[in-house]
Formats: sequence, C-alpha cells, structure tokens
Amino acid sequence: MGVTVGWPATAVLGFLVLTGLVVALATSSTARYEFERNGAREAQRSAAQQSGTHPAGSRLGSWEAGATETQARPHAVDAAVDVAVRPGPAPAGRGPGWWLVDDSAQAVAGPFADRIDADWAALADDLPVVAVFGARHADGTVAPRPSPEERAWLSDLGDQLDRLPRDWDELLSDTDPLTTLVVEVAAALIEAGLPLHDPQGSPAGGVCLMPDTAFCGVVVSWRGHDRMTVHQLRGAAADATIQQSMNAAIADVLANLGFVLEPVGGTGGSLVTALG
Repeated sequence: MGVTVGWPATAVLGFLVLTGLVVALATSSTARYEFERNGAREAQRSAAQQSGTHPAGSRLGSWEAGATETQARPHAVDAAVDVAVRPGPAPAGRGPGWWLVDDSAQAVAGPFADRIDADWAALADDLPVVAVFGARHADGTVAPRPSPEERAWLSDLGDQLDRLPRDWDELLSDTDPLTTLVVEVAAALIEAGLPLHDPQGSPAGGVCLMPDTAFCGVVVSWRGHDRMTVHQLRGAAADATIQQSMNAAIADVLANLGFVLEPVGGTGGSLVTALG
C-alpha cells in the first residue's frame, strides 16, 4: 500500500520540478533576448546619430539631392539664356569687333561676332546704345574701324568703278564734286542690284555712266548685252523698247533714292545733277 501511494507522489513531484525548471529557463531566455534586443537598438541608434541616417534616409537623401539640383538648375538655365542673348553687362576684351557704345563712345558691352548679335543684345536689355565696329581703348572708348562687311563692300564698289569709261580718267579726283557724285550714283545702282557696264571687252550689259561737264552731272543709261545691242538678234525694235524700259526703271530707282535728275536724250536716259 505504501509503495502504491509513493509512486504517484513521486511522479507529481517530478512533474512540478520539471515545470519549474522549464519556467526558469524560459524566463532566463526572455530576459537575455530583451537585453540583447535593447543593446542592438542602442547600437543602431548610435550608428544612426554618427552617420546621420534615418529609416527614410535614402529617400530623404534623394529628395535633398533633387532639391539641390532643382535649386542649381535655374542658375544653369539663366546662364544659358545669358549666353544666348549675350548682352554683356560689362565690356570684355579690346576687339576688334562689334561693340555697343553710348553717346560718349564708351563701350557698354562687347565685343560681338557680328552686328546682328550686337543689335540683339541691345534689344534684349533695352539699352540706349548703338552698334559700332572698332577696337576698345584702355579708357573704355571705342575707335571705329571699317567692318569686314564694309571692307568687302568697298572692294566690290572699287571693282565696279574700274568699269567706268575712259572719259572719266582726267576728271576723277578726290576733290572734284563730280567724282563724289558718280561714286554715289554707282553705289546706289549697285546696292539696287544693277551692275555697271564694262566697256573694255565684256559683252554683258549694264548701266553706263558718262560725265557731263557742262551741267556738272552724270548721264545714266542702260546698255543691253551685245547679242541685243550689237548683233540685234531680237531686232532693232526690241532693242529700243528694252532700252527705254530699263532707262525708265533706272530713273525710278535713282529718284526713289533721293537723286535729282532730269530726262535726257531720245531713249529715256537721265542726267543726275545732285543727291538731294
């Protein structure tokens, strides 16, 4: 009987001992887990403070980088616009080139590659200046010089004036007013697209300029190609009609450009006496 009662009591006692042991181990494990987790959190927090990171650190960094790029982009755009317009708040270099100058010939901006750029810069900034080609002095003033376009034009005009007939050889001089007048007439006709006739062997036509010393003027008339005026391949009537039409057109061009002229001859030529 005693043995029978002793075994259940021993089993119950063993169960209670094992249960207590399990509870103790579980408590110890839980405490260790909490301790290690708290330690890990402290380590992460310290690392975050040192590196400046954040749970949304990468996203925040991207936003800040984007904000910095966005703040820098308007300056880049403004710089691109400034380069495109090229107003130049202050002159740089000494040329030669196109400069924007004020009433006292002081350089305001430049130099520019061509006059279009200079005019555009003045228009963009609404500057009260004019475009001048030249070189800037040390005092900031610009000394005008002939531009490349002006030199090319003078070369072309000189080539055309070389076509004047020999009647002008003894009359042309720097002080003769008739010389000034014939140069003005020739320049106006060339600018209008009408070349001068070359009497020295060229069959092509053009405008003939003859001196009239009695009235101190220039006789202006049209001469067609040798095929029409010399060989008259289209007939004399066609030659006379074309000559009258061209003479009338030339007279209109010169009158519109301000020259004083009067008809002369039977083919509609004109005598230019002055530039009004």
